[in-house]
Amino acid sequence: MSTHFARDASPVRRRVLISGASFAGPALAFWLHRYGFAVTIVERAAALRSGGYPIDVRGTAIDVVERMGLLPGLRVAHIGSKRLTFIDGEGRALAEIGPEMMTGGRDVEVPRGVLTKMLVESTRDDVIYRFGTSIEHLVDRGEDVEVTFSDGGRESFDVVIGADGLHSNTRALVFGPESQFEYPIGFCFAGFLTPNTLGLSREAVCYNVPGRVAVLYAVGERPETVHAFLAFAHPRLSEQEARDHDRQRRLTAEAFADGGWKTAELVEAMLAADDFYFDTVQQIRMLSWSRGRVALVGDAAHAPSFLTGQGTSLALVGAYVLAGELASHADHTAAFAAYDRKLRPFVELNQARVDQGRATLIPVTQQQLEERNRSFADMTSSDMTSSDNTSGDMAPIDTADSAAAPTVDFRSALSLEDYDVTVTRS
Repeated sequence: MSTHFARDASPVRRRVLISGASFAGPALAFWLHRYGFAVTIVERAAALRSGGYPIDVRGTAIDVVERMGLLPGLRVAHIGSKRLTFIDGEGRALAEIGPEMMTGGRDVEVPRGVLTKMLVESTRDDVIYRFGTSIEHLVDRGEDVEVTFSDGGRESFDVVIGADGLHSNTRALVFGPESQFEYPIGFCFAGFLTPNTLGLSREAVCYNVPGRVAVLYAVGERPETVHAFLAFAHPRLSEQEARDHDRQRRLTAEAFADGGWKTAELVEAMLAADDFYFDTVQQIRMLSWSRGRVALVGDAAHAPSFLTGQGTSLALVGAYVLAGELASHADHTAAFAAYDRKLRPFVELNQARVDQGRATLIPVTQQQLEERNRSFADMTSSDMTSSDNTSGDMAPIDTADSAAAPTVDFRSALSLEDYDVTVTRS
């Protein structure tokens, strides 16, 4: 059954359907409503999703949430992690990284549900939300798009936007199978909550063996449960593995069978977890993010993978740019072309960070792991003897030679335009 809230949209305004109510969808709706569009959002889930791993808002995305008026609330909800500790098989610290070595000074990290709720709350009086509903079929008729919903309803819209994530239903319906656009990174991961037996408080610990990593992350002061994360090298999932949760649990258990540290306990907790989540680590790379009157935004268009730490930020920035271009152009084709032209360099710069993220979090050989540990130990030692790193303005950790590091801060490489526009009908 669909759940609705918001007032009816005006029939004289351009009508936009958005599929997905996570980050990109509600953010896009916020800006489209401001520019005078009539917006409907459908979301497959029956209600807002409140769980999930904490997320980061960085660089240009901070400018977006500031313009939305959400930044003060995000600052209040900021998790404020104290450290990330890399440990050996006995639990001894190899290196301890402070937050100033991981992020820029303006970045915020919040529970996933906090940002989702803020985005929806900022739009619920102006946008039609239909939870428990998804797009089942759509036909681009040239002058509009006719959409058939999973609840049997049928409506037409001027534009349809897929903001429905890495495994986008909209993308599959319009552009074809995900296999055409996936860029595998070579890993799978499992996530779940587990008791905080180590007494962690506003911190994370990370244990590696080549090609595998176990992370425990405590959000807040000594929480009862912590986020557990197990990632391991695996080329790609078969169709059966992608559908079968029991098989995914067995794959994870087999990968960590001789993992050391507390991985045996974590595997037991994973096998019993009722919030078990599993997926591949991959990017989405497309030559075009639009076709006819349908376009994609956020992970549906260009998922960068969590190894870049930029998925949420790209979604927020992409929503801002797409809304501005739709408002600036009476013709959707011109709007989509401008959106692609202006956002793509920023997306590609961020997607290119995946190799550095992989080398940092999941070194695949013993030599790479030892080099990473030495690099972190050197940085930790340098930080203890110098006051240069106390401002919180350092770029995220890069284990590559500093002489080869990019000179452009990938998080802030795009400057936002001011879209002062009058909306016309396409």
